[in-house]
Amino acid sequence: MTPPIALTIAGSDSSGGAGIQADLKTFAALGVYGASAITALTAQNTTGVTGIHQVPPDFVAAQIDAVFGDLDVKAVKIGMVVQRTTIDAIVAGLERWSPKHVVLDPVMVATSGDRLLPTEAVEALRSKLIPRASLITPNLPEAAALLDEPAASSEAAIESQGRRLLALGCPAVLIKGGHGQGPESIDYLISGNGVIALTAPRIDTRNTHGTGCSLSSAIAAGLAKGEDMESAVRHAKAWISAAIAAADRLDVGRGNGPIHHFHKFY
Repeated sequence: MTPPIALTIAGSDSSGGAGIQADLKTFAALGVYGASAITALTAQNTTGVTGIHQVPPDFVAAQIDAVFGDLDVKAVKIGMVVQRTTIDAIVAGLERWSPKHVVLDPVMVATSGDRLLPTEAVEALRSKLIPRASLITPNLPEAAALLDEPAASSEAAIESQGRRLLALGCPAVLIKGGHGQGPESIDYLISGNGVIALTAPRIDTRNTHGTGCSLSSAIAAGLAKGEDMESAVRHAKAWISAAIAAADRLDVGRGNGPIHHFHKFY
């Protein structure tokens, strides 16, 4: 059999809960073969990030070319991009290989609060990488940072920010509501077709390490399997909600522990 294949381009999390490790776990849990191109190594655990070692951009490009040169990649997920020159290398790789689906998670800050993207790289993210994406998946603070505005606090403001993000050149935006308030966590899928609100109960747990990485990877997995964008987002939302709900079954680390990627299996 030839499984659907997805590529994650992101940073490594030494504690295994986020980044490349979360992406590959997500792909596996959802029946997709995962390949990777690592942009950075982090010294990281559930309590925070203590160090970041950047992979040279030409080696990021070499990884991308090695994967596309051999594997039939159906979708790409992009996470931590580290620096402007890394963004340039990724954009050039996307131009060379023209993947059908690109899900961009604009990772700027870790769950622990540690900043992961230098300010000078944000403009390159806006102007170069976002126009190459099929979907971007910012949370409320990231959407605000991309627009250099305060975080949205109402549905109308979220929709307005989403439409301004569309104007940066991507066809769809998923603004995640995990940082919001209230009994429900509402994500907003905004595209030229309108706005779809995706609702799930807000789960009372501190074990949310890797949630954003895993959601974007789950969407990429759905697209790799041939789902349309709305279906891929809906299925990913349901899966991530179940993974968060099962997170307390795991006892990993002393801080923000990981979600349970394999909740369906054990």
